[in-house]
Amino acid sequence: MPIPSFRYHPDPLKSGSVIVSDTGCHCCGRNTGHIYVGPVYAETPELEEAICPDCIASGLAHEKFDATFVDSEAFDDDAPAAVVEEITTRTPGFSAWQAEHWPSCCGEPAVFLEPAGIARVREIDYRLEGSLMMHIVHDLEISGGAARHTLESLKRDQSPTAYVFRCRHCHSHLARIDFL
Repeated sequence: MPIPSFRYHPDPLKSGSVIVSDTGCHCCGRNTGHIYVGPVYAETPELEEAICPDCIASGLAHEKFDATFVDSEAFDDDAPAAVVEEITTRTPGFSAWQAEHWPSCCGEPAVFLEPAGIARVREIDYRLEGSLMMHIVHDLEISGGAARHTLESLKRDQSPTAYVFRCRHCHSHLARIDFL
């Protein structure tokens, strides 16, 4: 079965938040051929790697278990409440090393694309490397050779990782770095 369309996370298979699986969904009981493997914030512990993308998209997982998939604290203060609700309750999240951050651009949370290493960052948009260096120096307060080393050390599946987003309006790429 195809995966539902998510406005703020268009390719959860590519990002690694959804995988091909024969696991039945704990929410609807069906085997859709895919299972969500990102974070689940809920009182019910057995929801980890047990919810299908259909139940996320429809809001059934949120309704049935009060589950959310992105921490509501991950957003900028001026993010529209309706968009934050859509992302937290009906959009697959992504696993970060610490707490995820979902940046905004043009007055709205951006679209999550994928976790990336430095080689992929350079493929996506050459300007992203400079933006990440600014993030390393100004936000993470790492400077000099350590800043360059942090940038060059980015890996998709190991710490540190860049989490890449795209603005829905101006199509600029944004990224944040997270590490252990």
